[in-house]
Amino acid sequence: MIASNIFKWIGSLFTEILFIPFNTLRKGDFNWWSANTINWLFLGVLLVLFAYWMKECTKFLREGTEDKS
Repeated sequence: MIASNIFKWIGSLFTEILFIPFNTLRKGDFNWWSANTINWLFLGVLLVLFAYWMKECTKFLREGTEDKS
C-alpha cells in the first residue's frame, strides 16, 4: 500500500507539476526562441559543467594523480 502510494506520488509529481512549463509552451503560441528557452538553459548548464570537468581533468593530469592502469 505504501509503495503504491509512493509510485503514484512520483507519477503525479512528474506529470502534473514538473511538466507545467512544457505544457504551457506546447499549448501557447510562441516563437521559436521563446519555445526553446528551456533547452538553451539546459545547454548552458551543460557547457559550464563540461568546462569545469575538463579543467579538473587537466589539473589531475598535471599533478599525475589520475588513475593509471
